[in-house]
Amino acid sequence: MRKLVLLVCVVASLFLSGPVMAGDIMPSWESASGTVGFYPISNEVSFYKNYDDSGENRGQTLQIIAINGLRLGTDFNFEFTADYNFDLTPGLDRDHYVELSLVKPVTPFLSLNVQRVISTFEPESINQFGVRLVF
Repeated sequence: MRKLVLLVCVVASLFLSGPVMAGDIMPSWESASGTVGFYPISNEVSFYKNYDDSGENRGQTLQIIAINGLRLGTDFNFEFTADYNFDLTPGLDRDHYVELSLVKPVTPFLSLNVQRVISTFEPESINQFGVRLVF
């Protein structure tokens, strides 16, 4: 189930943003009535080579971050963060975490946040509810 949720979110993020050409900004779209829309904020893929403080190899990390504004009658932000840690050495463990967040801005400085965290670090997924201060 976790892999299915991850796959759906990645595919939806790619298709909702539309095609991106070199030097172009991801396009926004909005219905004629203005009640439905999609507004890219930040969509990134990063690859890291990890070392600890003593210089020992700690593997690699692939990170995907997609933050997009949605309008479904009212404005929301949908945030997707995936972090995959792995080592190319055979037999070493791999781990990951995925955060899916729905953020409702209340004021320019305050938002309500509902988040689902799926990871190999916890035996079950975690639901988080809270407030976010913007500064």
